Amino acid sequence: MRRQVGYAWLSYQHAHYGQLVRVLPGLLDAVQGARSAELLVQAYRITSSLLVKLGEADLGWLAADRAMSAAGDDPVLAATAAISVAQALRASNRDRLALTTALTAANRITPAPAHPRDHEFDGPSEDQSDRQLLDHRGGSRVAPQRSAGEWAVGGTLLLQSALAAAGGGESRRADELTERAAGVAASLRRYDDPHRTSFGPIAVELARVLVAAQRGDAVEVLQRHSTVVRREGWQRLPAEYRGAYLVDLARAYLQMGDLRGAARALVDADSVAPAEVRCRSLARTVIADVARARPAPAGVARLATLVGLTR
Repeated sequence: MRRQVGYAWLSYQHAHYGQLVRVLPGLLDAVQGARSAELLVQAYRITSSLLVKLGEADLGWLAADRAMSAAGDDPVLAATAAISVAQALRASNRDRLALTTALTAANRITPAPAHPRDHEFDGPSEDQSDRQLLDHRGGSRVAPQRSAGEWAVGGTLLLQSALAAAGGGESRRADELTERAAGVAASLRRYDDPHRTSFGPIAVELARVLVAAQRGDAVEVLQRHSTVVRREGWQRLPAEYRGAYLVDLARAYLQMGDLRGAARALVDADSVAPAEVRCRSLARTVIADVARARPAPAGVARLATLVGLTR
């Protein structure tokens, strides 16, 4: 069963959505009988993510809610499920609720700084990242140290919170949450990403680009984007992650009135993860809007034909 769930994750991360649609119903049936909360949460998370990709955000939220229920009292499983809940809520344009959900979960697993601008909190050190410790200094009992993978879950929730805040027009709060996530990312050493977050410094930088785009800062978007895609870590991200970011960037360019920038991002997304462009309803909407320009930017007419918008 673990191999089947792992195969489903790989299919998702490689943006093989058609293949995943075929295997998920059987996988969900199978994990129901496995009596493993971990596998059940993972299967529902994959299902939720795929449904959001296919434009079924409400069903995606339902699957994410099932993941939360399956997590029970396990704080780490519940935190991973909260990532999916926040993603589905953001896709439904419920940014304020997504912010509350993600930030509440993040604060449970990743200690918040004592002051809004104090980001010097104890991240996972190299020799403690895989141990659970209790500190009794001064007679006070504090939360156990988290593993690196668990801190990555917390960092991912902070990024979801930042994107939700930006979507809700809370730009300053989005910046503060991104800075918190950056502090977590800077503390992490190499880890095997057991919770499939793809979290790290590059993920933080990509979130910075999208937050800048939400507030309409075209100069910052261009500078940050051109820098981050040249970094080595960019290529190590899963194809799904890179493709999804580029589609979101295309939408941001469109909102800023930069049709050529939107077109470039769409063409790049298609080269990285074709299914991100050809299966996502969001991408189809952006392609349709960009293609209406006369003349249409280079590459968009081909994409419009590929997704069935023209004959």
